[in-house]
Amino acid sequence: MQTANGYFFLFFNQFQGKELQVAGKRAYTLEGIYKVNWSYKMPGNPAVILLFSGKRKSGKDYITDLLQSRIGNDLSKILRLSGPIKQQFALDNGLDYEKLLSASEYKEKYRLEMISWSEAKRAKDSGFFIRAAIEMYEASKYPVWIVSDMRRRSDLQWFKENHGDVLYSVRIKASTEVREKRGWIFTPGVDDAESECDLDNVTEWDQEIENNTESVEDLDPVLIS
Repeated sequence: MQTANGYFFLFFNQFQGKELQVAGKRAYTLEGIYKVNWSYKMPGNPAVILLFSGKRKSGKDYITDLLQSRIGNDLSKILRLSGPIKQQFALDNGLDYEKLLSASEYKEKYRLEMISWSEAKRAKDSGFFIRAAIEMYEASKYPVWIVSDMRRRSDLQWFKENHGDVLYSVRIKASTEVREKRGWIFTPGVDDAESECDLDNVTEWDQEIENNTESVEDLDPVLIS
């Protein structure tokens, strides 16, 4: 949320007191509340990158969409790393790009083929789709980047190497029962593939969220409007 004096506030329950730097100065501290003064011209973007990861149907899109609505579209941009993958895959195969972006049966129909295609691209250049997403979403215009679908250790490593001083990583979890209620069905070649499992053994997250509810009020983190 942005107020008249140029501040927005975003509240998380379990921040660990991590300080981020902007142009060598402390811009805000993640210890219960983000407080960033956007009334002065930022020396460069991004000022903060929020990296979200989680299994299918864990609620990544729901939470990141909610988060952006709190911060504001003028200050933040959601980067879907799958965006440029789906865009090029749709062009190459005559498919509906917008439907591939949605959480739909249409996307699931082509998921396996798209994964194989993208892995071949990524094997040649691990940062290819990340750079493509930054360009595609014009992220350099926004101080807050919300990466909604980080899936691989190579993605995490790229962000650490290129923007390590402004990162905050979040792992979203949901029980199998809840994911099934949201429409998840185990699919061989998808749910046991690198795109779903590569981050399973990563434990050093800045925050982990148990998202087993459909209620905004019960979410952890709690997002204040």
